[in-house]
Amino acid sequence: MRSTQNDADMTQGVIWKHFVRFTLPMILGLLFQQLYNTVDTLVVGQFVGTEALAAVGSTTSIVNMLVGLSAGLSTGASVVISQRYGAHDSNGLHDAVQTTIAVTLILCALFTAVGIAIVQPMLNMMSTPEEVFGEAETYLTIYFSGIAGLLIYNMGSGILRAVGDSRHPLYFLVFSALMNTVMDLLFVVVFKMGVAGVAWATIIAQFCSAILVLYTLSQDSVPYGIKWKSLSIRKDMLKEILSIGLPSGVQQGLTSFSNVFVQSYINAFGAACMAGYSSYNKLDAFILIPAQAISMASTTFVGQNWGANKPARARKGMWQALGMSLASTVVLTLGMLLLARPLLRFFSPDEDVISYGVRFITIMTPFYFVISFYQIFAGALRGVGSATAPMVIMLGSFVVFRQIYLYIAQQAGLGFVGVALGYPMGWIVCSLSLSIAYARSKLAKKHCTRPAG
Repeated sequence: MRSTQNDADMTQGVIWKHFVRFTLPMILGLLFQQLYNTVDTLVVGQFVGTEALAAVGSTTSIVNMLVGLSAGLSTGASVVISQRYGAHDSNGLHDAVQTTIAVTLILCALFTAVGIAIVQPMLNMMSTPEEVFGEAETYLTIYFSGIAGLLIYNMGSGILRAVGDSRHPLYFLVFSALMNTVMDLLFVVVFKMGVAGVAWATIIAQFCSAILVLYTLSQDSVPYGIKWKSLSIRKDMLKEILSIGLPSGVQQGLTSFSNVFVQSYINAFGAACMAGYSSYNKLDAFILIPAQAISMASTTFVGQNWGANKPARARKGMWQALGMSLASTVVLTLGMLLLARPLLRFFSPDEDVISYGVRFITIMTPFYFVISFYQIFAGALRGVGSATAPMVIMLGSFVVFRQIYLYIAQQAGLGFVGVALGYPMGWIVCSLSLSIAYARSKLAKKHCTRPAG
C-alpha cells in the first residue's frame, strides 16, 4: 500500500507515543472548532446582555440536530473515499467524490429549508421564555439561512482528511475562526447589530471556509478533485455512504433532538439560568476535548492492530488510552472547579448568570471522569467494526434514559439539582452499559484473533 508522510503505522513501536503524536493535531483542530463556537457567546454575553447570551446559547441543540446528521454522513463519505484512495481505485475514488459533493449540494437546499421551518416550533417545544424568544428566533433564522457553508466545509474537509490531508482543513478552520472573531466584534461592538451580528459573522466565516475547501478540491492536479462537469450521484456509491454514515448521523441527530427537551427543563428557571448553563456548556466542551481526541485515536489504534491480527496490542493500547483520558480529564476538571468564577466572568459580568454557572460546574464536573470510560470503550468497539452496540447504548442512555430520569426528577420536585444531574446520570448508565458490551466483545477475549480475510 502506498504511504505518505501523513500516514501513521500504529502496529509497532511505543504505544503512548503513537497516541500523543496522533491526538495533538486533533486536539488543536477541536480547540479551534470550539473557539469558533464560543466567540459568539463571549461577544453577546459581554456586549449585548443576559437575554442575548441565553438566546444564542440555548439554540445549540437545535443547530446540532441537523449538523449532527450531516457529520454522520460526512463520516460515511470519508470511509468510502479513504478505502478507494488506499486501493488506488481511481474510478471508484472519482465516483465517491462526485457523489459526495452532489449529495452535499442537495442537502444544503434541504437543510436550509427545514432549518428555517423548524425554528419557531422548536423554540416553542423548548418552552423558551418570552424575553429570549425573539433574539433566539433571529439568530437561528439567519444561521439556518447560511448553513450551506458549514455543510460544504464539513463534507469537503472529510474528503481531504480521507486522503491524508489534515493540514488544509485545519488551516481553513483557523482562518475561519479568526475571521469570525473579527467580524463578531465589528458587527456587535461597532455596528451594534446585536444577536443578528454574531449570526451574520458566523455564516460569512463559514462560507469563506467552504469556498477555500471547494477551491482546493477543484484543482485538476489531484486525483480526488471535483470535476464539476461530471457531477452526479452513483446509486451504489450513495448506498455505501449511507450504510456507514446514516447510523452515526441518526445517533447524533436524535441525541441533539433529545437535548432540546433537556434545554426546556433548564429554560423553566429563567434567562439567567439559561445564560449560566450556556456559559458552563462552553467551558465543558473545552475540558472534554482531550477525551474526545483520545477516543478517536483509540478507534484508529485498535482498528490497525486488529487488522494486523494483534489483538493483545489492541487491548493494551485501549487501556493506555483510558489511562491518558482519565488523567487529562481529572486535571482539567480540577482546574475548572478552582477557576469557575473567573472563567465564567469571561462570558458575562452578571452575578446571577455566574452563580448559576458555578452551580452547574459544582454539580456536574465531579462526574466527568465517567465520560472517559464510555468514550474509550465506544472508540475501541468501533475499531473492531462493532459500531452498532455503541450507537444503541448511547441512544438508550442519552435519549431514552435521560428523558425518563428528567421526567421523574420533575415529578418528584427535585428542582435545579435534579435537572443538573440529568447529564451525569446518563453518562453513568452509558459507561456501565459499554463496559458490559466491551467485556462481551471479541476484543476482550484474550484468545480471540481476527478472522482471516
